[in-house]
Amino acid sequence: MTTTDPIRAVPASGCPVQHGGVDLIDPLLYSDGDAPEAWRRLRALDTLHWQQVGENGFWSVVGYDDADRVLRDWAVFTSERGTLVDLLGYDDPAGGRQLAVTDPPRHTEMRVRLQKALIARAVDRQRDMITSLLGELIDPLGDGGVFDFADAMLALPMAVSGTLMGVPRRDWPWLSRLTTVCIAPDDPEYQGPDGKAATLEAAHRELFAYFQDLVEVRRANLGDDLLSVLIETTFEGRHMSPGEITSNCYSLLLGANVTTPHSPNFVMAEFIETDVLADWAAHPEVDATATEEALRWASPVNHFLRYAKRDVVLRDTPIAAGDAVVVWLGAADRDEKAFADPEVFNLRRKPNKHLAFGAGPHYCVGHSLARLTLRIVFHELFERFDDFRAAGPAQRLQSNFVSGFKHIPITAKRRTGGRTS
Repeated sequence: MTTTDPIRAVPASGCPVQHGGVDLIDPLLYSDGDAPEAWRRLRALDTLHWQQVGENGFWSVVGYDDADRVLRDWAVFTSERGTLVDLLGYDDPAGGRQLAVTDPPRHTEMRVRLQKALIARAVDRQRDMITSLLGELIDPLGDGGVFDFADAMLALPMAVSGTLMGVPRRDWPWLSRLTTVCIAPDDPEYQGPDGKAATLEAAHRELFAYFQDLVEVRRANLGDDLLSVLIETTFEGRHMSPGEITSNCYSLLLGANVTTPHSPNFVMAEFIETDVLADWAAHPEVDATATEEALRWASPVNHFLRYAKRDVVLRDTPIAAGDAVVVWLGAADRDEKAFADPEVFNLRRKPNKHLAFGAGPHYCVGHSLARLTLRIVFHELFERFDDFRAAGPAQRLQSNFVSGFKHIPITAKRRTGGRTS
């Protein structure tokens, strides 16, 4: 059970902290509550916020500068014990083997190898592929009926990643649902009858088993896909083991599933039938800055967990070695000290050093592909359609890890001419 007493007199580090009276790991806060308001209250505190969770607990980092420091300073704040608050108190079994839960210097070599594998796929050459896949997903929007925009966006990352990895097309819908289960196991729409833990365990088991089998098949039939490149990539003077390849395929797939769909979903859910959407559609020249603003606004990865490796002071708060520290990216990306008018969606915001892709050594390895995909999404939407209308209430995902939507019913009309400029 999570403790949400207004005052925690003696947190793990021995520093009295005003709690703030909000449960930051409650998925309902992000689907039905007002997380930005909770973050504003916490940013106003002079110290960090401690939340007790059973026998464990964590410090919350909600300011931009503090978040940037924690994410960059791997020597003090380690990723290897796990990066998700739902794993609080348990060390991640993938620590040291999967990119997301490995610290430098091992992380650096692993990242270089994976980055080369991605670059080998010549990200910019994927423009036509991404445009074609997106076209298939959004073309029914112009048929005149109600179209679930979020459903299409949730399918997009699996289509792109599946093509790059050489995953059979028939498996995309199933894999897309499994990855969504992994990032939103609290959501009733994705949770199985045996509860969250069983749902998550089953999804992980199926995904890892699938990629283990696919790796074995691909070893005997190497091609020019990303999975083949990973199989042939050397790491620490050897080829990666099947377990390491499988673990990193899972990590890459989940990363794409979180970062890609939810920025356009936020834009469509919150700005349909407003001047914001009309302004963007009428001005193609803002595509680049507006896409970055969509990333800041959505901050789809809601949090990252770290553990202090030694005693440290952050925001005048003593943090003891071993304490868990959770960085809330959405809170940092709305910090009044880092962004002018942070609660205003500014299509032309410059500079915009948001943390949607993280910071430091764990900066999203697929950020180039994600940015390319998002720019194509917005360009094609406004090039092909206009007169976007809401056709029912949007529904948020119930998750404390991903900030996003699962259903956005809309209608639109096909353009008879191209976008104006």
